[in-house]
Amino acid sequence: MAAPSLLVLFGSQTGTAQDTAQRVGRQAQRRRLKVRVLPLDGYNVADLISESLVVFVCSTTGQGDPPDNMKNFWRFLFRKSLPAGSLSCLDCAVLGLGDSSYPKFNFVAKKLQKRLVQLGAAMLVPVGLADDQHDLGPDAVIDPWLQSFWEKVLVLYPVLSEVEPLRDDEPLPPSYTLHFLDEKTDQNPERIGTDPDRPVPSESSLFPARMLSNRRVTDPTHFQDVRLLDFDISGSNIQFSAGDVVLIRPQNSEDDVQRFCQLLRLDPESRFTLTPNSDAPVPARLPRPCSVRHLVERYLDVAAVPRRSFFELLAAVATSDLERDKLLEFCSPAGRDQLQAYCDRPRRTALEVLADFPLTTAELEPDRLLDLIPEIQPRSFSIASSLKVLPGRLQVLLAVVRYRTKLHRPRTGLCSNWLASLDPERGEVLVPLWVKRGGLRFPPDQDTPVVLVGPGTGVAPFRAALQERLSEGKAANVLFFGCRSEAKDFYFRSEWAAMTAAGKLQLFTAFSRDQEEKVYVQHRVREKAALLWDLMSNKHGCFYIAGNAKQMPAAVRDALQFAFQQEGGVSAQEAEQMLVAMEKTGRLQSETWS
Repeated sequence: MAAPSLLVLFGSQTGTAQDTAQRVGRQAQRRRLKVRVLPLDGYNVADLISESLVVFVCSTTGQGDPPDNMKNFWRFLFRKSLPAGSLSCLDCAVLGLGDSSYPKFNFVAKKLQKRLVQLGAAMLVPVGLADDQHDLGPDAVIDPWLQSFWEKVLVLYPVLSEVEPLRDDEPLPPSYTLHFLDEKTDQNPERIGTDPDRPVPSESSLFPARMLSNRRVTDPTHFQDVRLLDFDISGSNIQFSAGDVVLIRPQNSEDDVQRFCQLLRLDPESRFTLTPNSDAPVPARLPRPCSVRHLVERYLDVAAVPRRSFFELLAAVATSDLERDKLLEFCSPAGRDQLQAYCDRPRRTALEVLADFPLTTAELEPDRLLDLIPEIQPRSFSIASSLKVLPGRLQVLLAVVRYRTKLHRPRTGLCSNWLASLDPERGEVLVPLWVKRGGLRFPPDQDTPVVLVGPGTGVAPFRAALQERLSEGKAANVLFFGCRSEAKDFYFRSEWAAMTAAGKLQLFTAFSRDQEEKVYVQHRVREKAALLWDLMSNKHGCFYIAGNAKQMPAAVRDALQFAFQQEGGVSAQEAEQMLVAMEKTGRLQSETWS
């Protein structure tokens, strides 16, 4: 049997699944297989019937939803009109990337595998379910899964055994060639203009929203810096409802741009054009020609914690024996703990790793940068305002991420610190953004009561919902809000007070540090068991949870189950069945993040 060509299709929201798919592609290249690596929505799904060998790598988002770049594929694949045996000639494998702290862990991968089997595809290996929560990260599942996959491929296609694969320390050809131009320019090559006939903004067509204000809403003495950002989106054609999210793609700091260019001996003002060396598409976000400054500032995620593939690629091009040996050790199964201790746990950035391997970095060819360092991914934020109350405006409640590890420099969140640094009082600030539908949906009718549980910045989508509902005359609203201190981080306090005084809101608060014994929102939910049983059982209300995904969502769910048992007189099993039924009908929804 002739050697097959391999197709690797990925659905990725944050870039992890894409990175894993590219890793599969590199392994195929080392086995001298012809390979294509594509996003699922960048592939014509109708062509699957003519493929022989496919690997699907996909993550799960929200409430068990597929990533944005596989939604069209998803809709097509689940058409009822597709014949049962339409993929009977396909050998394939499915690798899922997920987080077991979420209820629908790897839901998309499981459902995809089941559907492919329904359509007649042959599964070479069981579905892989990688877990971010594993002590050793997703690689604890990915590594043995890939080994099993390649063993199966070699059995099916013995001709591959006749070819000597490339060694791991042999560099593969770069995906792109950078052609540097003689002239330089001081101008920013990217131009974002306002066009009255422009389409609705999307990832490929951003709207430059003018920042109106950037106001700190926590007390100056409070450890956590939280901002309320206000944007002018008039003329954008952007429409959104409560529960929707805004996406913003950050950029690297000027300090990081300069450090990166110094390490790699690059002139930030030099310009280049890009030529793909294979089937790789030219990145649509890069202008033509592009400056090195633009590439580093707006495209390469040099402030991210690098994945193992970064070390694999760096090891393959290392010229120093000492540095190459250390990089290879990090890539090996035996060095997994060392890599965790060096990189993952202290959150060391790609830029810092490059500085730690100066000989390799100084010799690094610019052609390899786009293979080595992933693209900056957009960040999603719950919209904290309603167009019905603030027309032409969009507001975001932003927690600025700063924390310490064993490293000398504090760790910072790229997007939150970039946004926090912008000062519209010093001159016009434009932030390119777009909006997409979120995971929360609120009842359209007048009488259905809603219960909202949003501690900390989790209250953001509920502010939008309450603004929207009150503007429509909906008064059956209950909010559970929690924070550390009534005096330091009680977001939107005056707004809740006005709604309460108007008889449009019942507010219950939990200030965890204002007394000796810590009190959280789940404690308040338990205390209001009678009210919640009445609203959920007798008045068929809807219950919403938003906030950090660690312990809070599960604790609130347990508290609601307790309320059903105590006030409804039902068993624990019956209460759980009621919650499951509410989830299925959209009466129990959550929006959480880690």
